[in-house]
Formats: sequence, C-alpha cells, structure tokens
Amino acid sequence: MVSLRFFGGVGEIGGNKILVEDGDTRVFLDFGQPFSMGEKFYTSWLSPRRINGLGDYFEFDLLPKLRGLYAEEQLQGTDLDYIEPEYDAVFLSHAHFDHVEHIKFLDPNIPVYLGAGTRLFMEAMEETSGFTDYGEHPYHLFRTGDKIKLGNLEVEPVHVDHSIPAAYGFIIHTSSGYVVYTGDLRGHGPRSDLTDDFLQRAEEAEPVALVTEGTRIDEEESQQSYSEMQVKEKSADVVSETDRFVMVTHYSRDMDRLRTFYQVARENGRKLVISPKTAYLLERLMDDERLNLPDPLKDEGILVYYRRKKTGTFQGSDYYFWERRFMDKLVDHGYVHENQGSLLMNLDFYQFTELIDIRPDAGSPFIHSMSEPRSEEDLEDRVMRNWLDHFGLRYHQLHASGHMGRKELTEAIEAINPRRLFPVHTENPQLFMRLFDSAVTPEKGKEYML
Repeated sequence: MVSLRFFGGVGEIGGNKILVEDGDTRVFLDFGQPFSMGEKFYTSWLSPRRINGLGDYFEFDLLPKLRGLYAEEQLQGTDLDYIEPEYDAVFLSHAHFDHVEHIKFLDPNIPVYLGAGTRLFMEAMEETSGFTDYGEHPYHLFRTGDKIKLGNLEVEPVHVDHSIPAAYGFIIHTSSGYVVYTGDLRGHGPRSDLTDDFLQRAEEAEPVALVTEGTRIDEEESQQSYSEMQVKEKSADVVSETDRFVMVTHYSRDMDRLRTFYQVARENGRKLVISPKTAYLLERLMDDERLNLPDPLKDEGILVYYRRKKTGTFQGSDYYFWERRFMDKLVDHGYVHENQGSLLMNLDFYQFTELIDIRPDAGSPFIHSMSEPRSEEDLEDRVMRNWLDHFGLRYHQLHASGHMGRKELTEAIEAINPRRLFPVHTENPQLFMRLFDSAVTPEKGKEYML
C-alpha cells in the first residue's frame, strides 16, 4: 500500500513536509518552515522559545505530532513520548529555509539525503549564523544520476534550475508506480536545461502522482518578472548610464544573481563590494567546481565591506574568525564614499544603517533585485522606501523569479500528465482544480492512497 500525506506546504508558501509511505518504508520530502508560520500567534521578536523545545510549536499545531520522528531532547515537557525513529529518511530538494529549517527538530538517527551543493550552503549558514543549527544527522550526498534504494522505495534525484544552486526534483519508484516531486523550479533561469532534464524524466515516468509547487499560480500575474538575462541587460543599462554609486540588494543565496551583478560590474569597469558573509559563502562554494563562481580571495574585481564593530578601528579581534579571512580585501565606509563611481555594492536591507556612514551621492541608483511587495501594507517595503527617499536614491525593480509562472507550469503539468496532481507550496491550490481534472487539493495530515 502506497500513500502520501502532507504535513506542510498545504495552502501556504513553503514549509513542505510530504510523507511518502510504501509498506514499512516511510520517507519525508523536505522538512521546512513556511513563510507564514505562526503568524496568528508570533511576530518579530515574539517567537517560539528554544528552551521549550517543541512545546510552543505543538501548542499551536505548527509541527505535526508524530511518534518516532523527533529528537528526544526536543520532546522534553511535551505530551509526546520519545520512541526510536519510525521514519527511514528525509530528502531535501534544496537549501532554502522553507524546505530545510525544521530538520533541526528531527531525531539525529534519521538519515538526511541532500545534494552536495546543498550541504555546502547549510554548513556555511551554520558557521556564519549564531541562530542556525540544523542538528546532528547522518548526511548522505547525491547528484543527478544517483538512485537511492530505501526499503520499498527507490529515489532518483534530478537537477532543476532554481534561485539557489544544487536544487533537485525527485522521481520516486514505489510499489504503485512513480511519484514525482518538483521541489521548486523554473524554466526562465540561466540553467533552464536542468529543468528540461527533470521535466523530460518526469514525463517518461508516467507518474501515478505528481506533487508540484505552485508559488506563482494566481488568477493573474500582476508582478513583473524577468529572465536572468533580462535582469543582467537592464541592470547593465542602469550602471552604464551613471557615474555615481550603484547599490543592489538581492537574496543572499541566489548565486545566479550574484554572478549577474559581478559580470555587470566587470563589464562597466567597476568592482563588486560584498559582505564578509557573502565572501565566506563564495569561498565555501569553491568546493563545488560545477558552480563556476568567482573566488573572493583571488579575484581583483571583488572587495569586502566591513562594518565598524567594538573598537571601530577594524582590528581583527573585532570580528569572528570566519570574517577575518577576508581582511586583505577590506574596504570601509570612507573608502566606499571616496570611490562611489567605481563600485557596485551589494547592500542588504538590514545593513541600510551603513548608508549613514557611506553618504551616497543623491541620485545614485538602487536596484531592488528581489520580489516586489505583495501589498502596499508591506511594512519592510515602506521602511526601505523611506531610507531611499531620505538619501535621494533612485529605485529600480529588476528581478527574475525562482519559480515557474502560471503558463510555464501549466504546460509542464500537461506534458507530464499525472494520474493525480497534488499542488503544494501555493496559496491558491483551488486554481489547480479548475485547471486540471486530476488535481486534488491536499488536506493537512490526510492520507491519500495511490
């Protein structure tokens, strides 16, 4: 008997937790945190207490109460008794937090299977963040072409293009036929050939079930989205038309976007300024030769911006050990202010206070290379706009989504032609019911037999 159960990603963006059972074999596909997790009860600094393990999460049904899944210390003080693991593995599709964050609660004896690049991202996050700890697990690395046999299941990871490297979908051979899981994917990125490979393999499998993301499935697409090449072309236009400072903000783990702005900077005679955390991540990713990224220590086109800490004199002792490695590339606010016209600076929203020290010239372009706000009530967007207005910076919205649009995804599903279709990672699962006769709107925790 083969079944699917959905414990996350149901009617929400992210938080995918999909359980595949085949006889005695039980594996989860992803185990992440949704973007909207606990928003009815938590906000900002009001968040679940670490000291209470899973108690705060169980109180508001933020994680499934399943025996044999969680670490013993996480269950202290809850009404769920600890027993030995009853799950065979978790397969991670990629390193975004909405797909991996909650593995930190799992029993450390449950194996975690993930791409080699995904492991590098996760290690870098643990090493540079005081808040990230995914826990101790037996990690098993895979690449496209591998086939992992676990009990009655055989899982075949196949690469896809997404807004983070080392992203995969899964072709799962079960006793009832193939189950296909897309993870997150797009067809308009610089490696659309990877997604093409996955979609071809998914179509060949003639799946009894397709579990698909649907992030951008909406009544109508209201937000502008470009391809990565268009982002590069339009950003190059912005940079080439000014002799002033240029700032950009983008998702920190989007290496395609970082490569785009690195190339734009070089082609316009500028140097790219990044943070120590980004430099550290880049250096770690040098271990994966397939990613083709610049070396932050050796590339003369990269500088590393250091914020003032403690003494304010940029002494090595002011910084974490992992930050000190890049101090030969150090530039500070004074250097940036004096060399504005020769730099393109990656400035995260949460580093905007540095603008007070940098004092950019009025009229300098600011490229927002992230998703547009969903509504005019977006507080973070309003605060960002206030900062830009205060310093007289010119706003440009240039972004390539990490997800397929409605037309792209619809055509892909039609080609795969699954017997049953389960949409996850979407706020509009009901639209799939109108688009596809095979669609089922999953209910959290309900078992679907295949």
